Amino acid sequence: MNVVVTILQLVGSLSFLLFGMKMLSEGIQKSAGEKLQSALNFMTGNRFLGFVTGLALTFVIQSSGATTAMEVSFVNAGLMTVQQSVGVTLGANVGTTITAWLVVFFGFNFKISTFAIPIFGLGYIITIIKKLKKKSIGEAIMGFGMLFIGLSWLSDTIDPKNGALNFLMRFNDMGVLGIIIGVIAGIVITALIHSSSAESAIVITMAHGGLINWEFAAALVIGSNIGSTIDAVLASMNSNSAAKQTAMVHVLFNVATVILACIFFTPFLHLVDIVIPGAPEENITYHIAALHTILKTITSLACLPFTYQITKLVEFLVKDKDASHGNEYVLEFNETGGRENATMYIVRAEKEVQDMTVLVTEMFEGVKKGFSDRSQTFIDEHFERLTQQEDYADQMKEKLTNYLVHCARLPLSKKQEESLIIIQQIVDDLEEMTDDCYNVALLLKKSIEKNMSFNQEDMDRLDPYLDLARQSMVFVSTNINKHLDEDKLTIAKEIETQIDVFRHNLKKVARKRLESGANVKTELLYIDLVRQIEKFGDRAFSIANALREF
Repeated sequence: MNVVVTILQLVGSLSFLLFGMKMLSEGIQKSAGEKLQSALNFMTGNRFLGFVTGLALTFVIQSSGATTAMEVSFVNAGLMTVQQSVGVTLGANVGTTITAWLVVFFGFNFKISTFAIPIFGLGYIITIIKKLKKKSIGEAIMGFGMLFIGLSWLSDTIDPKNGALNFLMRFNDMGVLGIIIGVIAGIVITALIHSSSAESAIVITMAHGGLINWEFAAALVIGSNIGSTIDAVLASMNSNSAAKQTAMVHVLFNVATVILACIFFTPFLHLVDIVIPGAPEENITYHIAALHTILKTITSLACLPFTYQITKLVEFLVKDKDASHGNEYVLEFNETGGRENATMYIVRAEKEVQDMTVLVTEMFEGVKKGFSDRSQTFIDEHFERLTQQEDYADQMKEKLTNYLVHCARLPLSKKQEESLIIIQQIVDDLEEMTDDCYNVALLLKKSIEKNMSFNQEDMDRLDPYLDLARQSMVFVSTNINKHLDEDKLTIAKEIETQIDVFRHNLKKVARKRLESGANVKTELLYIDLVRQIEKFGDRAFSIANALREF
């Protein structure tokens, strides 16, 4: 019964620790919100700015997994190159070691566990006082308190006096075999909990309690480097080759780090002993935190000058096999084990919206050819392609909507919630624009198959009308995913007004021809063409209005 109770207490304290870290990270991410994306200005700079950005960002959000997953999404969206991402990856690896020092200082030196419950209470009070508008910060403070409550409970549970976990001491005197077991255990534990920071906190707690010695603790920490790559790998699934190459950088670097640390295990531990005064048994928590930092700092700085060579290596290992999925649109919401970062998912959604805008533009240009060459050639060369594109747009709307629904369940700032609503509206409008294009193509096809004859002067009148519709599409393409100020919105309004004036005049001319005895079917089809083109312009203006709030 004692063993069962101990196991339940262990699971409960670990759950508190992990949930506290998750709540702390999510609270910070929500309070930072869209500011995280502004870090791109630094990420896309040179390798050193990328390194500093990766380090700082990981320190702020307390998760290298979230940083690397976001980085993979930025590369997939075309906002970063693989080479630019290398510096960020190296910086994130160093940034993740900060958590170990926080645990050492606050958990075992300062004994913050005494104040953990009041800290949690303070965070809760901040979340319920709506006038403060600091709910996200309150959640981060609650997470900070929960982290150290869990750490305190974990420390009590693994106390050797309880005896339930004393079997771990057997690995302390197994020599090389014990080190190998420790490295493997570090990989598995970190992969399961998706956090090298949490794994380090657990190891520090066990070592402080006397369950494991310096060598076995070091092996566990070293193994965590490989386990921590799981988030980047998951984030790169169903992404393009560049994103997979970015994830591969993370995997290769961490695997190489572990191999080198294992080869030079004894000299490396001796180096840590020199840096941290005193025998490991006397201040083992500092030794473990220092090991984590020194290992990652040395390897990261050693690799930083070779970002170009590292990029070439991963490009060789992960070939660029990006190819069209035919007529099937693929977009998956890849879970990263509780390390979801709203910013990276929103960036991915924006990238898909941009691709959808390109699709609409291509369809419009294809349909436009039907006006200049209203013959069987248009049907043979373009209609099937337009049909496929319209079906593809339907798939995009369906899967993007599902993707955005998943995004809405993430921890979001108010601004991010509004962004998702705007993106959904834009997706709806873009899909309706593809419907408009396809409907025009159907009308043109009908006129060709039924040999309808239009006056050349009437067709010529459509040229400036089509050009205005094209201008509205170019305006949308140029400004998609950007905030529109009033000056730019005025431009969109002017185009929309001109389209409305043209539509009114063209329909007026068509009605006059009907009154003078012109072919009814021909004139009605002409009016339908005018109406569909006007709808296309309306959707474009609707998108412009949405972008004003972006």
